[in-house]
Amino acid sequence: MVKIVGIGGSLRANSYTQIALQIAAQRVRALGAEVEILDLRQLQLPFCDGGKDYSQYPDVQLLRDTVSRADGLILATPEYHGGVSGVLKNALDLMTFTELSDKVTGLISVLGGQSNSNALNDLRLIVRWVHGWVIPEQIAVGQAYSAFSPEGKLLDEKLSQRFDQFAQSLVDNTRKLRGVN
Repeated sequence: MVKIVGIGGSLRANSYTQIALQIAAQRVRALGAEVEILDLRQLQLPFCDGGKDYSQYPDVQLLRDTVSRADGLILATPEYHGGVSGVLKNALDLMTFTELSDKVTGLISVLGGQSNSNALNDLRLIVRWVHGWVIPEQIAVGQAYSAFSPEGKLLDEKLSQRFDQFAQSLVDNTRKLRGVN
């Protein structure tokens, strides 16, 4: 079975990024994959200092172990000042090639303004640098304040279809590239 880990780069309560990540996870689960969400709001992670020993922070090992067991990732980030959130970048920096190489990865960005690809491009570079595989389909949720219902449902049918295509691509490409069913 395909195993996917989702990581959201927002610490905000009622985060649109977390809502988008949950929607993506539901769509991926509906295709028969196992999905686990690592909620960075619940983990005690230090700032990455470039070292390898974070033994005093057990959640670093939890992050590393969980990602190691996955076949693929969903990385979701709010776009802050034209780029990936520091929270998500820090979590990625706390991992090594051991955890991240060969992971098939889907990318989601959430913005208050118009959709663009700035944060997605940042993530694409990061994943490529650690020898991961980024699927071609990506999602940018612009004007997030009006993209979701109060219940956390997508309001735009075309955006909903993009989530379906994203999920299908992530599962299909993970099966192909990782050789799992």
